[in-house]
Amino acid sequence: MLVVENLSRPGLGPVSFALAPGECVAVRGPSGAGKTLLLRALADLDPSEGRVTLDGVERQSLAGPAWRRLVGYVPAEPGWWADTAAEHFDDWPSVRPLAPRLLLPDEAGARAVSALSTGERQRLALLRALERGPRVLLVDEPTAALDAASRAVVEALLAERRAAGLALLWVTHDRDQAARVASRALVVDGGRVGEGTP
Repeated sequence: MLVVENLSRPGLGPVSFALAPGECVAVRGPSGAGKTLLLRALADLDPSEGRVTLDGVERQSLAGPAWRRLVGYVPAEPGWWADTAAEHFDDWPSVRPLAPRLLLPDEAGARAVSALSTGERQRLALLRALERGPRVLLVDEPTAALDAASRAVVEALLAERRAAGLALLWVTHDRDQAARVASRALVVDGGRVGEGTP
């Protein structure tokens, strides 16, 4: 269980909520409202105040990279630092069988990142996060650049992972998607966060 108590940082909060294993909570709100600030604070990428625990383990008790193995983050614009996609994975051959599930070509790992479409990069960034086996995954508009078929396979894969216990905090501007994937919502507006319906 991810428990967030009075989390705040400039432009956000304070916010308190809990996220159970296997639960998906949609994060909604207008552009610039603070949704990405919330995810970055939870991932321990930006300084913040408040208490965040995962199954009783304090975020502050772990180094940032160790925390992000447990609480993964997929930004809206993922970073790429090597020439090919496969170089961004710990073990691309073990992940490769999932690529066709996300309608990615078999050779996606060998392709230059610069030759990949925005949608291909989004799906590969999701695989990169899942490879680490997080218990919680924070996803920021993971299907924004995808067509309907690609969006459906991403939703299906994440639904399978939820059934196995993965908890999701899912930023989306698509109310229909929020209703499909989430049981409840956090609504962010002007840095303030409240409970809402997906």
